Amino acid sequence: MRLEGARMDLIKKLWTARKLILVVMIPLSLLPLPLIHPCSESSCAYVLIVTAVYWVSEAVPLGAAALVPAFLYPLFGVLKSSEVASEYFKDTTLLLMGVICLAASIEKWNLHKRIALRMVMIAGAKPGMLVLGFMCCTVFLSMWLSNTSTTAMVMPIAEAVLQQLICTGIADSQEDSQDFTQDEESDKEENLESSKNHLELLDCKNEKKYEVSVMNEAPISIPVPKKPKIRRDSLYPTKRDHMICKCLTLSITYAATIGGLITITGTSTNLIFAEQFNNRYPEAKVINFGTWFIFSLPIALIMLILTWIWLHFLFLGCNFRETCSLSKKRKTRREILSEKRIHEEYQKLGPISYPEVVTGIFFVLMTVLWFTREPGFVPGWTSLFEKKGYRTDATVSVLLGFLLFLIPARKPWPSAFSSQSKDDEDEDEEQDPLAPMITWKDFQRLMPWEIVILVGGGYALAAGCKVSGLSMWIGRQLEPMSGLPPWAVTLLACLLVSAVTEFASNPATLTVFLPILSALSETLQMNPLHTLIPATMCVSFGVMLPVGNPPNAIVFSYGHVQISDMVKAGFGVNLIGVFVVMLAILTWGEPLFHLSQFPTWAVMRNVTGSL
Repeated sequence: MRLEGARMDLIKKLWTARKLILVVMIPLSLLPLPLIHPCSESSCAYVLIVTAVYWVSEAVPLGAAALVPAFLYPLFGVLKSSEVASEYFKDTTLLLMGVICLAASIEKWNLHKRIALRMVMIAGAKPGMLVLGFMCCTVFLSMWLSNTSTTAMVMPIAEAVLQQLICTGIADSQEDSQDFTQDEESDKEENLESSKNHLELLDCKNEKKYEVSVMNEAPISIPVPKKPKIRRDSLYPTKRDHMICKCLTLSITYAATIGGLITITGTSTNLIFAEQFNNRYPEAKVINFGTWFIFSLPIALIMLILTWIWLHFLFLGCNFRETCSLSKKRKTRREILSEKRIHEEYQKLGPISYPEVVTGIFFVLMTVLWFTREPGFVPGWTSLFEKKGYRTDATVSVLLGFLLFLIPARKPWPSAFSSQSKDDEDEDEEQDPLAPMITWKDFQRLMPWEIVILVGGGYALAAGCKVSGLSMWIGRQLEPMSGLPPWAVTLLACLLVSAVTEFASNPATLTVFLPILSALSETLQMNPLHTLIPATMCVSFGVMLPVGNPPNAIVFSYGHVQISDMVKAGFGVNLIGVFVVMLAILTWGEPLFHLSQFPTWAVMRNVTGSL
């Protein structure tokens, strides 16, 4: 018994220290690779494997693991320390900083809440339309904010609506139970008076009571209407209420993922792809905000509709007419109260404020400038400058983000039409009249520095693979796949990435796979975008488990869904995503990116890499 107890204690201690053991043992166990084969390829492979294992296992924080190339590359002589350091801050970092400035202003002045509530008010309180309304507003917000911020912002609004739904359902159930007890008492009195002429029978098979009359010669059976059972062992009045809660909460995390696909700044994985692609193929001028938006918007719209149908079928059934009707005559009491609650939340925001107007103008201005920089079909505003290639999407975002630190949050002129309360006037007097739209604390609160370092670590790994020749070696090992058609290679890449990202972080998974897929595409003489774009999109489909991405964890923490619900619903969303991405890359993606031919910029990269 003592031996067994000691053994169990040892196992518990080892399990507690498993991450520390992994951190120490992985580098030591792989150390023979660069020692036995002292070349730049093996040294780079050692650094790549160690970093990838740290990322996938999350034995150390992602940002800390991304710093491994910063000291191992110089130690093994792969890259100089100054060369590695230059990889950790790129153009996309400035792009992200400008977007975070705008996101900080949106959240500070509650513009996101106004947009979300307005869209839900338009959709109505019918379960199907309510889910669709929340999905639409989440998709729109996730285009510009991070998926995590969007989910964290929309979920409290959805939770308030769901709690109203639950409270109304409990009240209805209590009223029904009171009515039911009163009916039972009256029935008992009537049965006592007429006990001589009536018999009560119980059908054991159907568990329904029938009253059989024996006054007449021919007995007549009359079924007693069955009252709905009150679920006293659950937080939800009925099972249908629970299904509505599951459907709405899961729809928000899926919609956040879908919205992040639309813009190049929507998720960190899109930024990782854009920067690594532009670094590897500097002559390719095909990926910008406009081309990505044109390609991904139809994908998001199709996925939004199919995901809504899938969730409706899974949790609400197939009666779309009942759950999606906009007719006021079909609204139940709880639906009317839910709409009232949403209207009350919107009324609390008051009239639209001056900072919200300024933030909205900056939002529209940033989008327009991104679209018109280099549209492709007409000359953009960059053609007005003499020197070409100096201005990028980051230039626009940083400029507008910088202006948000300067523009005062109060009107520079008095308003004759707006009347403020005394409390508001007192608060305005206490505040600095020249206080800006956002402060550095507002920016710092939202700036994901861990993601910045993680992206930089990916750039450093890619630079090491390029300089050491490891990427070319990997490409040569993948030559047996040259017999497969391009669509089959892309499908295999999508399925593999979608499976791995369920257990590893999205940025880490994509950072590991991008160099491999680039080398594979060059070896097979196919357009690298044919595999890179679908893989970048499919890496966001880690939606089956709470650990798949932060929005999943946020939704799971509210307690409405179980892991089995997420796995069942997420598997269908995964299949929908892979199907729609494959459809896009084989249809409108072909003419947009010229995927049917091996481009000259990839040929040049292949030639210079082989040299």
